[in-house]
Amino acid sequence: MADTTPPWWRRGPVVAAVVVLILLTELIIGWRPLMEAIDQLRTPQWNWVAGALVAEVASMGSYARMQRALLRGAGTKVQVRKHVALAYAAHSLSATLPGGPVFSTTFNFQHMRRFGASPAVASWCIALSGVLSTGALVVIGAVFGILTRSTGSWQTLLTYMGGALLVALTVRLLAQHPEWLIRPARLLLSGANRIRRRPPAAGHARLAGFVDQLRSVRVRPLDFAYAVLLAVANWLLDALCLWMCCIAVGADDIGPAPLVIAYCAGMAAASVPIVPGGLGVVDGALILGLVAGGLATGSAVAAVVLYRLISFGFIIGMGWLVWAVMRARARTPRGVPAR
Repeated sequence: MADTTPPWWRRGPVVAAVVVLILLTELIIGWRPLMEAIDQLRTPQWNWVAGALVAEVASMGSYARMQRALLRGAGTKVQVRKHVALAYAAHSLSATLPGGPVFSTTFNFQHMRRFGASPAVASWCIALSGVLSTGALVVIGAVFGILTRSTGSWQTLLTYMGGALLVALTVRLLAQHPEWLIRPARLLLSGANRIRRRPPAAGHARLAGFVDQLRSVRVRPLDFAYAVLLAVANWLLDALCLWMCCIAVGADDIGPAPLVIAYCAGMAAASVPIVPGGLGVVDGALILGLVAGGLATGSAVAAVVLYRLISFGFIIGMGWLVWAVMRARARTPRGVPAR
């Protein structure tokens, strides 16, 4: 029987110890700025805090609507509230669990299937939404990098934009012509079957059925363009939340371009799954970026703490509540009211 014990670096106590060690190190190194930040956090401007909260909620809504636009373009129409609930729950799974992106992708796939999407359409939507989201962040970072003259030239921007567009169009083109993938996919599957000591043709029939489903994916250009705009809006609204948090604690000595560059650095750090939620890693990258943009260390710490309380604490908390409700409803048989 195969050993299913996870490697030592993925075990709960080890992950918890790493998180605690990182937080203690940050606490020791940044004790003085932390005290200054606490002073600023005691009397925030609550109207700007409310604005930051609205911006973060709108950011989550943009991501949910992006996935809805892709599914709708592929022929599956779902209510907005269901997509928003899915976005919150999946985000919480991804941000807080070890190996969270795997759980999040599975959760997304299962619920898109319940929405009525075929396995091929659900897989395609999840893949393309990830490509669009990553590409949008790259383009935003390139644009604001040029505005601050921290990158080479407009040729750099065009390269980034062209690369992001090429990847997105390639995924879309492969969805329209999935037969191009049949031969290489069969070769890979046959190789995997040999390693697993199974018949060479095992799974080929399922692969052919999956490709037939994928042939039905035809997203209208208008829906695709709308999804691209929503992917950009998702990041910009999140950055707006950070900017409002800066103003709320009196740290308004940074311009929009340096702030967005700092934000993109923090989000790039979040893509490295060292610890759940990027605790310590994202915060450090954001603080360093804001300080480089002109803020005092104490002000940068206060702004980032407030931003993370909203974007991580509040949003993740809401996501877990939504996940609990969705799980309870999924377990409730039809015709039986949920308590």
